[in-house]
Amino acid sequence: MSEQKYAISEWHNTAEIYRKLEELVSQPLHTIKREKMEEYLKYFDTNCQGSKKLTDEAKQYVPGGVQHNLAFNYPFPLAIQKAEGAYMWDVDGNRYIDFLQAGGPTVLGSNYAPVREKVMEVVNESGPVTGLFHEYELKLAQLVNRLVPSVEMLRMFGSGTESVMAAIRVARAYTKKKKIIKVGGAYHGWSDSMVYGLHVPGTGRFESAGIPFGATANTEEFYPNDLGALRRKLIFNHVRGGTAAVILEPVGPESGTRPIYQDFNQKVRELCDEFGSLLIFDEVVTGFRLGMGCAQGYFGVKPDLTIFGKCITGGYPMAGAVGGRRDVMQHLSAGIGGTGKRAYVGGTLSANPLSCAAGYFALQEMERTNAPVIAGQQGDRLTKGLQAIVDRHHLPFVVYNQGSICHLETAAVMLLDLKHPIRLAKQLKPRNHMMQEMGAAYMASGIITLAGSRMYTSMADTDEVIDDALDRFEGVLTSVE
Repeated sequence: MSEQKYAISEWHNTAEIYRKLEELVSQPLHTIKREKMEEYLKYFDTNCQGSKKLTDEAKQYVPGGVQHNLAFNYPFPLAIQKAEGAYMWDVDGNRYIDFLQAGGPTVLGSNYAPVREKVMEVVNESGPVTGLFHEYELKLAQLVNRLVPSVEMLRMFGSGTESVMAAIRVARAYTKKKKIIKVGGAYHGWSDSMVYGLHVPGTGRFESAGIPFGATANTEEFYPNDLGALRRKLIFNHVRGGTAAVILEPVGPESGTRPIYQDFNQKVRELCDEFGSLLIFDEVVTGFRLGMGCAQGYFGVKPDLTIFGKCITGGYPMAGAVGGRRDVMQHLSAGIGGTGKRAYVGGTLSANPLSCAAGYFALQEMERTNAPVIAGQQGDRLTKGLQAIVDRHHLPFVVYNQGSICHLETAAVMLLDLKHPIRLAKQLKPRNHMMQEMGAAYMASGIITLAGSRMYTSMADTDEVIDDALDRFEGVLTSVE
């Protein structure tokens, strides 16, 4: 039997997931009993006073008190002091099972010592940044090229957002076309042109405060899995100058929270070929997490450009990259002075020794240890255990996973969209609050999740860690009305 190469052991029944999600969102909310929720909230007041003091003070100097959306936890943000393997500790000394894993990139587990030690050797020698070329830029690009054949050339950037910006710019420069089509509800960073159809399909410029209309004039969206709508947009754009690129997350918007059908990526590839558009895979989350060949390797679909995020540096800072076809990527050549053919991009700190060495050593370790597959197997274990709990307590909640990306939908907020505008208007706020309460209940029980509905497993999650987590989840789910 050949060794498993990818984190996904079996693609889920997408139609059945949507049926269950629709059933869930059609029902009244199944919330935690009020008296039990008060106990969970009391945990934060009693056990997390250091976090509250720090984040309250931070509000005087930092807008909202924290720097990143993931840190906005209900009822107030935790201040983390230590992360290692499968766990995080806050400033008050409370330990949590870490299913956030920095938003997905630390497939080896947090603060993985063998990588940290190698990175420190490089930093001790050159410092974190030189402003000039360093050998690990080459080593990382060669390694990614070997692991992901579609990446004939690689250009590093400071974040996923920057990488998407560069990919869109080079797609337009190469094709000489303007339109970009995305899947509605997907997150592709916070650049002006991509804050469109954000989180909720069909909402267009809803989140576009501070963004001029011209910035989104050439961005379009279509509903997830609606290939007919994509074809119509491509046809319409064809008579207006064409579509430069279609960009998507290969497991579905929001890391598969709105999952795709297994043949969706291949069908989009065929449409892009038919209409002369580039296909961009946003693998900020799926890149290397689903296997060393990334999601594109699992699906057997070759994009023209690939976006990488935090995982390309193993979770270390300045984490982003664009890779792809040589003829396209040549338009991102660095240099001083204009050639008239270059898509201009910058980034003084991009491809610094720290981030490139971190990525090189992290990817080597992930390949050596088969970390993506181990993380995926633990994702399967977590998902099966959660499904058993849901069935045992006769709850309508929806559980599924794409390898080490695990979903526990209790409120189905992400299923709301403008196809049902009245339902969206009435249910968005209460369902979002319920999701926040579920996240708080998990955290008070010693589990950190992403927004109370998504978990990322890692190689550090042993059977004992998963079984412990399942016991804690069941404690919360038994208190649901």
